[in-house]
Amino acid sequence: MSLWGTLTGQRSSSSSSSSSSSASSSTRQDSTFQPTPFDPSTAQDVSSFLNEATFPDPSQLHPLAGLNQQTLDYLSLEESALSDLPGSRSALPSRGWSDDLCYGTGVTYLTALTIGGTWGMIEGFNRSPAGAPPKLRLNSVLNSVTRRGPFLGNSAGVIAMVYNGINSTIGHWRGKHDSANSVVAGALSGMLFKSTRGVRPMMISGGLVAGAAGAWAVTRKTLF
Repeated sequence: MSLWGTLTGQRSSSSSSSSSSSASSSTRQDSTFQPTPFDPSTAQDVSSFLNEATFPDPSQLHPLAGLNQQTLDYLSLEESALSDLPGSRSALPSRGWSDDLCYGTGVTYLTALTIGGTWGMIEGFNRSPAGAPPKLRLNSVLNSVTRRGPFLGNSAGVIAMVYNGINSTIGHWRGKHDSANSVVAGALSGMLFKSTRGVRPMMISGGLVAGAAGAWAVTRKTLF
């Protein structure tokens, strides 16, 4: 019968009938399934996991957090205090001789470098022939600028360094800054700058620097 059933298809019909009966029974069970109704009160929102207990207080991450501010001793830095010597007030706030040295030397060097560069540019234009090609005129101007600018800037920077050092020393000894300090410091720094050229260049240089220092002292006293 098994061979006959295989040839005639009786087994396949029985198996198909059994599968159809099982599918109908599962469909019947699915049709009778009732889902649980949704309750909004039991749902979780953002506040259920974004609460204060989950994330620490950002203020507690500071290195000084937890210190007693009532008993904490603060450091008072004297370096930030401005100079209190009479007459020490200038165009920029100064904390002492170091600020005067940096500001004075830097401003003097840049000013002299600019003046020397302008002088060299004018000299380069005047020395080059009128009918010279543009490249030759440019070369002449650059040569004059690089010769006059650094020379004047370096010379003025050295004089300014010596001047500020002597002026700060005199002011410390006298306990005040005035025009006399500036004139004396200018004369000494100018004479020291030309000390290897002889007495006459020393006197000329000292007089020029003393005059410039006196003019600056009067201007600072008038404006500041």
